[in-house]
Amino acid sequence: MATAFWILILVLAVLLATVAATWLGLPALSRQQRSWIRRVFGLPFTIVLVLFLAACGRATSEKTVRKLAGGPEALKARQEVELASRDVFAAWDAETPLTLGLVVLENVCVGGSAKELFFPTGSDRYKIKCTMSVAAYFGADPRRIADTIDGVLSAGDRTGPPIPFDHDFHYARAVVDYYRGKAGDPQGPGTGEPKGLFKAGTIRLSWDQVRSGGTGEVIEEPRSCSPHDPPVRRCLREPASTSVADLRREYGMVFKITMPVTNYFTVWK
Repeated sequence: MATAFWILILVLAVLLATVAATWLGLPALSRQQRSWIRRVFGLPFTIVLVLFLAACGRATSEKTVRKLAGGPEALKARQEVELASRDVFAAWDAETPLTLGLVVLENVCVGGSAKELFFPTGSDRYKIKCTMSVAAYFGADPRRIADTIDGVLSAGDRTGPPIPFDHDFHYARAVVDYYRGKAGDPQGPGTGEPKGLFKAGTIRLSWDQVRSGGTGEVIEEPRSCSPHDPPVRRCLREPASTSVADLRREYGMVFKITMPVTNYFTVWK
């Protein structure tokens, strides 16, 4: 599509240059002659413009989106990403002091737009793009938060990638020391109670603030699922009847793992 765009620009430049040269070089032309010149040069311009717009294509139809989203390649890619996420959550449940209580998964497939000549977003480059977002909620004892986070780091020492936080992570060690009462605010004086761990490109771990009283931030309930419309939109909440408030009542506090949004299937134009 980029090649077609630059071809159009080149053709327009040539046509404009030719018209300008003809117009300026023949100042004595009659109105009838000038009108004839405009028609002569306007016709190829119109043809080129029509051909260009036709080559750019239209937005992907809903029928095509549904067909591609439900095709074997898309389903296989979706299953692989989903299973990999569930394996990560299972590792956290088995290796850390956290107890898995709720998984929320949503995948969405959208069709590409028609050619964006102005303010391009890139959505005109693909026929379909499918993404998946996954989060898991765990229960923990707030009285043992230092041991819990330290246990996460120890699990990371053993397992590696599924649990990307370990004792080599200086800030994480500072968080443990904070909750053990051995150090001040991990991010510096006055920054207050920490609320999570994050490394670029990996999962995000966040938790209820338990030392800040009623002013501390807590993990919010997951947003309501979008309308379930397989294969283009799929939203799962497991168990469906469990809420974050339920986990907090049962365990005392809630931890949340947020996976990076994954683009798992794309068909380019």
